[in-house]
Amino acid sequence: MTPISKTLLVVAALAVAGCSNPDRFGMGAGGAGGAGAYGALGAASDPTTVAYFNQTIGDRVLFAVDQSTLSDTARATLDGQARWLTDNPAYTAIVEGHADEQGTREYNLALGARRANAVQEYLVSRGVSPNRLRTVSYGKERPLEICSDEACYSKNRRAVTVVAAGAGA
Repeated sequence: MTPISKTLLVVAALAVAGCSNPDRFGMGAGGAGGAGAYGALGAASDPTTVAYFNQTIGDRVLFAVDQSTLSDTARATLDGQARWLTDNPAYTAIVEGHADEQGTREYNLALGARRANAVQEYLVSRGVSPNRLRTVSYGKERPLEICSDEACYSKNRRAVTVVAAGAGA
């Protein structure tokens, strides 16, 4: 084996090892969050952290088949999100709209957009500044579960509020 081949093999091994590190976003033992793609996640016990928002408040709401209407359960979760966002003005949010695997790509992108917009409008109606919110639709492109079963479909019909440290309004 040539020295160049050995060097490339070592570099490749290090690259793979770096990709497989489960603590690469600072979520390891001790619960102290590090700086990941969306800023410090923090400890789930600290009500000012992204981890608290995700785990205690809830970052997602679910929808019925072909619907973008908010259920009572969804509104209760969104009330908590609105309070958290109001209490933590240093954060912004992206509301992701998702759909299940049924239907065309175009239909599901439009449905995901309607779901994200329904969540955004509800949060704004509860006092969150629209300048702190953006929406994006992924349609059926980012499923949580993949199978041809209602149990999977129901988890994929969702809107997810992704909070990040940013310029609050």
